[in-house]
Amino acid sequence: ADGGKLLVVPMDGSHWLSMRLVLAALGQKGHEIIVVTPEVNLNVKASEYYTLKTYPVPLTREELGACM
Repeated sequence: ADGGKLLVVPMDGSHWLSMRLVLAALGQKGHEIIVVTPEVNLNVKASEYYTLKTYPVPLTREELGACM
């Protein structure tokens, strides 16, 4: 079967750490995956298995860390 397209919009503190493994497996099987996240986040990083798209937010990494 052909790979499909998947759009993922994770939240910091969500199930991202587990989801990342699932996305890697899907990416290896040919699925086209786009992950959309704020440019300031704690856990979502680029990967060879998906395309990472970021958007600007009025928050610094230090301010985000203080909230967690």
